[in-house]
Amino acid sequence: MNSILAKVESPEDLRSLDIPQLVKLAQELRDYIIPIVAKTGGHLAPSLGVVELTIVLHYLFNTPEDKIVWDVGHQAYAHKILTGRRELFPTIRQHNGISGFPKRDESEYDAFGAGHACTAISSAFGMACARDILGLDHKVIAVVGDGALTGGLSYEGLNNAGASECDIIVILNDNSMSISPNVGAISKYLTGVISHPVYNKIKDEIWDLTGKFDNMGPVIRKTVRRLQESAKAFMTPGILFEKLGFRYFGPVDGHDIHNMVQLFNKVKGFKGPILVHLQTKKGKGYTPAEENASVFHGLGQFDPDTGVVLKKSKIPSYTKVFGDAMVEFAKDNANIIGITAAMQIGAGLSRFAEKFPHRFFDVGIAEGHAVTFAAGLAAQGLTPVCAIYSSFLQRAIDMVIHDVALQRLPVVFALDRAGLVGDDGPTHHGVYDIALLRTVPNMVIMAPKDENELRHMLYTAVNYDQGPVAFRYPRGLGVGVEMDADARLLPIGKSETIKSGAGVAILAVGPFVYAAIEAAEILERKDGINATVINTRFIKPLDEEMLERIARDHQIIVTIEDGALKGGFGNEIAERLAEKKLMHIELASIGIADNFVEQGAPDILYKELGMSAEGICKAVRDCAGYEIVRAGHLKTFYKHSRAS
Repeated sequence: MNSILAKVESPEDLRSLDIPQLVKLAQELRDYIIPIVAKTGGHLAPSLGVVELTIVLHYLFNTPEDKIVWDVGHQAYAHKILTGRRELFPTIRQHNGISGFPKRDESEYDAFGAGHACTAISSAFGMACARDILGLDHKVIAVVGDGALTGGLSYEGLNNAGASECDIIVILNDNSMSISPNVGAISKYLTGVISHPVYNKIKDEIWDLTGKFDNMGPVIRKTVRRLQESAKAFMTPGILFEKLGFRYFGPVDGHDIHNMVQLFNKVKGFKGPILVHLQTKKGKGYTPAEENASVFHGLGQFDPDTGVVLKKSKIPSYTKVFGDAMVEFAKDNANIIGITAAMQIGAGLSRFAEKFPHRFFDVGIAEGHAVTFAAGLAAQGLTPVCAIYSSFLQRAIDMVIHDVALQRLPVVFALDRAGLVGDDGPTHHGVYDIALLRTVPNMVIMAPKDENELRHMLYTAVNYDQGPVAFRYPRGLGVGVEMDADARLLPIGKSETIKSGAGVAILAVGPFVYAAIEAAEILERKDGINATVINTRFIKPLDEEMLERIARDHQIIVTIEDGALKGGFGNEIAERLAEKKLMHIELASIGIADNFVEQGAPDILYKELGMSAEGICKAVRDCAGYEIVRAGHLKTFYKHSRAS
């Protein structure tokens, strides 16, 4: 059988196909996407749900001149394949491969990069206004997942665009489910209307009946359309969007290519703000993804024949340890509240939600609201734990500062996916939380060296009532250490000395403590240097007693952190050394330089960045005082340094 997909090198090739061929192409796309994502991992269910829509948009619109903005970008797998990246698709989310999200410097068809949700309407409206200012003539389309309508930025964009007369098309991809099941009144309204019996009677029975009249049909349909529009105002989401200034069409079956072609052929000729409401099924065409869309939203490798996710290790992930500890501590502490922003499974709170449904809140893709909502809970004496990915917390920094820290409210921030997360790339790497949070007054920041210490940090955080606490931990499996039977309080602001030495001190943040231990062993074996290793534990407040002690007995300090160097932990150490006039210390800091890090397995990326045991050893050897330390002349050096 001839493959249609194999002949599609660009959207131009689509436009010579007929409708039955487009339908066949949709199946071929699914057959191509599923086995590849089974090997690479990725966002399967969202992309399967928009296969037909993607085909229709590129079939009818003159892309890339016409702009398609995806919200969020993990819907765009079929888009990538149809826009010249079919042969590259097996490299998706891999090191040096194509991105799992739209990326402007990857293709002219990727109009706007999007790794986080709720950005499409605002950015598309900006593009449409730019088109008008520049005197150009093309279409701008924003494809918005229904989960994005739980975020305030979407409504800011709708409000602004709807009040204008600007030509823009917003497509609402209503799949009744974002990452976790959608929450809130809007979601219930959008999904409930489809099954309303009165609306369906108007939409189907009466409309179909009038189509049977040859001469009077158009007149009757005109009358029925008026009746339909009156009913629509009471029974469909149309009234919501029309009041915001949009001309509303829908709901429409987002998997019916024939009907969508007819609809969009008309819509693209209309002026002003347009909203088309499509109903789709997340995971469409692949039964395991249809039946368990939350798991297949974003996952690792799986068996494409059975849909069974492949697991390679019995070591628990940091996320699972956090989730289990939340359940454990909440049994004895009725004030603990779990909060997530549409990431119930990803953040490890599914068990907590099952055990304590009245103490669990999924606020949707609305991180800013999650933080201020938590502030309200804390103001009334409860202990809210916001489980939010590090990169997603960036969307709520104002709320962290103004609503939580300023009022010294005891909100706990569990920052999952800190450091480099791997295949999702620069939009998801959690490398800015240290730099952002360490400047905030009243904030405590911790980082566990392993999963056992993570449990102690959560216990410490939920029992701390002097202000907000953030603890950050990486994506993926723990170290595999034995777990203590009982959780214990960690003294605030106190580090842990793993190994005592002289001459060289390695101050490590989080899981890089183990790289520091390995580096110390190498330095002792190869260089004869007995290095000190410090588990920082607390990035803020810093253990100043430890730092002064290190300064007395060491010439070289190396810091290593899985975060941005500018404003990060290494900068903190440099500032403190300068404040204390300890200028004789040579400081080398290892971390993320002033660049965005691309996608790839974390171990590959960290090695490239010199963030490893060997990287620590190299930093020590590159210091000017290395030969003096190695020769054992440290006291002589100190005497000379102070005299000068």
